[in-house]
Formats: sequence, structure tokens, C-alpha cells
Amino acid sequence: MFPAPANATASSLEPMASYRLPIGPWGPEGVPSRLVEGTVEQTAWRIAAPLSTLDLMAPLRRQLQAEGWQVIYDCETAACGGYDFRYSLPLMTEPDMHVDLGDFRYLAAGKGAEVLSLMVSRSQVSGFVQMTRVSPEPSGGAVVPPQPADPVPGGPALYPTPAQGDFAVRLERAGSLVLEDLVFASGAGELAAGDYASLVALAGYLSDHPARRIALVGHTDASGGLPGNIALSEARASSVRKALIALGVAGDRIEAKGVGYLAPRASNLTPEGQTQNRRVEVMLTSTQ
Repeated sequence: MFPAPANATASSLEPMASYRLPIGPWGPEGVPSRLVEGTVEQTAWRIAAPLSTLDLMAPLRRQLQAEGWQVIYDCETAACGGYDFRYSLPLMTEPDMHVDLGDFRYLAAGKGAEVLSLMVSRSQVSGFVQMTRVSPEPSGGAVVPPQPADPVPGGPALYPTPAQGDFAVRLERAGSLVLEDLVFASGAGELAAGDYASLVALAGYLSDHPARRIALVGHTDASGGLPGNIALSEARASSVRKALIALGVAGDRIEAKGVGYLAPRASNLTPEGQTQNRRVEVMLTSTQ
């Protein structure tokens, strides 16, 4: 229930998926998060009133608590980590979901095997809310309860990923995939410590297909000069390569290259497009 008339602007539903639930503020190692798995549902709303973010979040928090949800983490703009925190979240893009970088609130909560997160912000005339909810699979599978990271020396923590078969199909069909869950500190080339379902799936795929070879390609937004961006993008690709080697993949099967801002997938004229352009993707280089 919203404190003013609201319209859903976008929604998605993905069964048997993974979601990294932010559970703390952004810091030098990125945003602390926990891996949860199940049906990932995302919905965004526009609220037709110039309400403050507290006016939006407070009644939603009360409703969740009344329904038995336990707050895991709750923060506001600067305490969350500001710009860096916001751009670590996989939010829907404009105009469906708008985030004012100077005024937003975030909440993560859990109830039994379910978890959800809320992102609340506003424009001059409207409020915006996005909910991401992860629920157990109806078929009897369950959401993996949020667990602290369990780092493996030299690389990220290992978590099983039931979507590995789907990962292989999508990679072989398209020839390349963006590794969407990777986290890098702002302006840094090193991959933040943590568990990355995409890397576990990729390492599993390469283990199952020993003749396959890949290239990791780093990309940036268009901020700054090309030489610096190429160096940064290649450093990030090389950091992902090291993480895969730590997961048991032979280094001679992995190239790491950076192309800077030369291959955007979205407009660099908006913050949301810039976020989408900052990425590392895997490309199959095998021809057999």
C-alpha cells in the first residue's frame, strides 16, 4: 500500500535465478552482499505525489514488519555509500525507475526462506519504488538462505549454481555473455572479494567442455580519455581471469582484453546507460 496513487511501470519474473542481496554500505571492497536463489521478481512503481523518500519508505517498512518481515539492512543516501552503492544495484532503467543520487533509501528484509529489497527515490513531481523479491521455487526447490561469504584463498567463494545448464545454452547460442553480477570498486581494476554465481557457472562450463577457450573483454563508460579507459577495462578483465584461475580453470584457456568505451551497449548520455556500459563479458573464441 502506497501513501498516494501508484502505477506499476515495469515488472519481470525469472525462475531459477540468482540475486546478490546488498546487506551493508559500499566500502573499499564494494557492497557486502549475500547470494540468494529462487524465483526473482522485480517490480517498479511511480507514485503520483511529490513525497519525500522517508514518506515513501516509512509506511512500506511498517507494512513489512507487520507481515513478519525482519529488516536485514536499512540506509539512506550517504550512509548507504551514495553513488557507488546505487550503481552496484541491478535497478530497472529510466523512465521506469528513477533514482536521485542525492536522495534515496534502501531496505533489505527476510521472512523465512524469502528475501526482498526496496529502493526508494523521487523526482520533483513523483516518487519511485523498486522491489526485488526472491521466493522459493514452486517445484519444491528452495531459496538458498543468505549466508556470509566463505572466501576461498586466491579467489571468490564457491556457491553451487543450478542455472549452469542455462548459462551454457545462452553462451553457446549468443557467443558472448555479460557477467552481470561482478562488482568493482569505483575506478579500481580489482574484482571485489565475494561469491559470483556467473564465475562459478563459467568455470563449470569450461570444466565440462575442456576444448573450449574464452576471451574476457572489459568495457567502460565514456568518462575520461580512451587510453586510461582501455587500461582500466583490461585490468578488470585480467582480475576476472585471475578469479577463474583460482576456480581451477587453466590460464592458457583465457585471454583478457580491454576495449575501453569503444563498444557501448547503451547511451553514455544517462547515468543508467553508463552503468550498463561498465562491464566484463565472456566471449567464446573456440571454432570447434
